[in-house]
Amino acid sequence: MAASYSIIVLGCDNDLHLEKHLDQSFDAHITSDEAGCLHALNDTNYQLVLVDITCSSISAADTCKKIKESFHVPVIFVSSIDNNEERLAAYDCGADDYLGIGDLQTELHGRLERIIMNKIANDQLKMQLAQANEMAFIAMSDTSDLGVNIQFLLDVTRCNNLDELGMRLFQALKSYGISCSLQLRSQLAVKNMEATGMAKPLESKLLSEMKDQGRYVDFSHRSIMNYESVSLLVRNMPIEDEKKYGAIKDNVFSLLQGADARVKALDTLENLALERNLVRSLTLKMKDLMSSVDESYQVVMKDIAGVVDDMADNIETSMQYLGMDEVQEKSLHETIESAILSTNKVFNDGLNLDKDLHQFLVHIDSLFKADKINPEKMKKIIESLEQLS
Repeated sequence: MAASYSIIVLGCDNDLHLEKHLDQSFDAHITSDEAGCLHALNDTNYQLVLVDITCSSISAADTCKKIKESFHVPVIFVSSIDNNEERLAAYDCGADDYLGIGDLQTELHGRLERIIMNKIANDQLKMQLAQANEMAFIAMSDTSDLGVNIQFLLDVTRCNNLDELGMRLFQALKSYGISCSLQLRSQLAVKNMEATGMAKPLESKLLSEMKDQGRYVDFSHRSIMNYESVSLLVRNMPIEDEKKYGAIKDNVFSLLQGADARVKALDTLENLALERNLVRSLTLKMKDLMSSVDESYQVVMKDIAGVVDDMADNIETSMQYLGMDEVQEKSLHETIESAILSTNKVFNDGLNLDKDLHQFLVHIDSLFKADKINPEKMKKIIESLEQLS
């Protein structure tokens, strides 16, 4: 099978043996020093550089900076140590991802492929942005920061999921000229995004680690901004321009507040939908139970009436053998007739109650068959409940 990706493996002969963990999808050029790596990048269009930072003969940070200064190619560090300090150092020198030794067996292929696909997507995005840059500049030149934020707050109410919300936020952030990574955290999901719509693993990891470290986490020309369910990593803060630096922090933070409010609103809508489905299921189950009780009630009432009628017939037949006088027979007849009338009254009252119950069940059935609750039908159910009580 022909290799799909051409990469450089910069390392030494140690226990990691990075090349042995690569499958046939990767055509790897192996080099043991910085000069060999830079020379190879000059000669061939490689898609990625994999650096073993455990090699004492290699200054991974310096090499990464030189690669980033001269070539548009992703750099991934691999180390036998996995901690936040080393991860931050890797990111600070420009590395695109960081893998611990434990990731080699399970994640190496997927992480390399994802980084390469991110590079392709970013290249396409940059080309599109370059073509539209002049028109975008003209369109945005008359729009103040306040106008951008107000428009975002107006548009954000129409976002129905985290993907729409994230892309709308990136559209607003374009006006500030900053490059960002975003993390949105709802009750049901965590969404990591770039402007391309895809996620980068290193940035996602940093945002997860730093989400509880305060409103602002500043390092070099990068800043992480946190507001409850939203975190934003800005890669190119203008630290040389104090006024612009402060304005971006203030204005972008208000965008994060608006995004957080929408995340909470989406959570509320999701919870209401779940609660409505629960009530609907319980109500329909109650309807079935009440229908069963209704049928059983009618059978019992008919059985009671039948028993009373049979008892009256039996007494009538037995009276001729009891040796009763006319007054006693009349009294017994009156008692039997009273019992029959009382039984018929109870039966008729039961029929009326059954009619009200049937009407209530009809309202319940019609109400929950629809996708949306009809207020008028809800009022009828309340009235039916009052009549039943």
